[in-house]
Amino acid sequence: MKTTITQIIFLTIFLTNLYSQTRSIEAESSVVTNHFVTVNGIKIPYSATAGTLPVWSEDDKAVATLFYTYYKRTDVKDVKNRPIFISFNGGPGAASIWMHMGYTSPRTLNIDDEGFPIQPYGIQDNPYSIIDVADIVYVNPVNVGLSRILDKDYDRSNFFGVNSDIKYLAQWIEDFINKYNRWLSPKYLIGESYGTTRCSGLALELQSRWHTTYLNGVILVSPTGLGIKRDGPVNSALRLPYFAATAWYHKKLKQDLQSKNLLDLLDEVEKFTINEFLPAIALGNSISDEKRKEVANVAGRYSGLSERDFIDNNLDVTNQYFWKKLLYDEGFILGRLDSRYRGIDKKKAGVTVGSYPELDAWDHAFTPAMQYYLKNELKYETNMNYNVWGNVRPWNRDNDRTGDNLRQAMAKNPFLNVLIQSGYYDGATQYYDAKYTMWHIDPSGKMKDRLYFKGYESGHMMYLRREDLKNSNDDIRDFISKTLPKTSAKY
Repeated sequence: MKTTITQIIFLTIFLTNLYSQTRSIEAESSVVTNHFVTVNGIKIPYSATAGTLPVWSEDDKAVATLFYTYYKRTDVKDVKNRPIFISFNGGPGAASIWMHMGYTSPRTLNIDDEGFPIQPYGIQDNPYSIIDVADIVYVNPVNVGLSRILDKDYDRSNFFGVNSDIKYLAQWIEDFINKYNRWLSPKYLIGESYGTTRCSGLALELQSRWHTTYLNGVILVSPTGLGIKRDGPVNSALRLPYFAATAWYHKKLKQDLQSKNLLDLLDEVEKFTINEFLPAIALGNSISDEKRKEVANVAGRYSGLSERDFIDNNLDVTNQYFWKKLLYDEGFILGRLDSRYRGIDKKKAGVTVGSYPELDAWDHAFTPAMQYYLKNELKYETNMNYNVWGNVRPWNRDNDRTGDNLRQAMAKNPFLNVLIQSGYYDGATQYYDAKYTMWHIDPSGKMKDRLYFKGYESGHMMYLRREDLKNSNDDIRDFISKTLPKTSAKY
């Protein structure tokens, strides 16, 4: 008998130790904490729910779980008129940490007014959060943040691709809405970078006959191309306004241009880009030497480069060349996602950069802050690693028609409006590319009064700069007020 009891005790200890040595996360879990934040002078009570919710297969098996953080204002009793925002980051493979800890939530990074890291790392109240006017859920797709695949035999391609990503997330969103009883609430999607591809596709998928979840708005922060082609001369020409903004910031323009207000300068450069620069590039070798030289001279003046830089590159100066060349004499390279940042490359020579200084700065500010926040304020305990960048490869980019998906969703839903937000110093998803995308989401122009653009004097994550954190959140508030229905949904 003693031997049997001893064996049972030993087996129990063995299994406990075995479990404790395995990283795991529950398919469904939640921890709720309560807080206050002062926004626009008003003290706002809110709850923060950190948890997981399953992704179901077609035969109703939990094949993955998504980690989310849900902020809800707690002094609002009737939520049927209370907007809810579903927020995504991009990558693909980026966790929701960026928009969560940088933009719209009640808590944000401890950074300086221009968005640069400071120590000690940490978090602070966000006095500009949209929690006063909307509830927000930050979603981490499979393999990012604390989200994980549960069924290791399940085909990864069902998660990792433009259209598979959209398909499973649409169902997850409906499960979330059902769990928290938000069916009557006005609904918004907001996504950053690749998250704009995700949200544009979701807009149509959620309104399909399989889901029939209709939206009031989609916000595209630093949008990708959304499957809208801008190859060849268009791609080459549209870089120039971004070059001009960056050169202006680093004071690399001639005095007559440097003395201009940034927006006045960009208006001038945009007109030159469309009316003269793009046609000149499109002419290829048929352009006269005299005209090529004339156009190259103006492009050089606007970009802080030289006429020869454009002549030697057949008017097609690449981003990499620009990032390496603009600050060449000072020994610095430019940041890709935010060209206000300067970095040091392995060698001064060459026409491509070897690192991106802005990402180095952001990673070492965001990561410790999020790890601290999860454990100490949200009280979410787990032995899983929080994947700021997750393994989602290979990613199937075939059949990306998300720009047209968004157009179809707008056509089906007269309530649906779109706001695009871009930073002038973003070299990855450039602001003039975003304008071009906006023009071609609805090329007929029949819905252009429901498409809005806002630009900011910062980079890809334009909300990191204090002034733009305030302005961009205020622009969302204004967008909400414009898109809460006051009439019937009809044309």
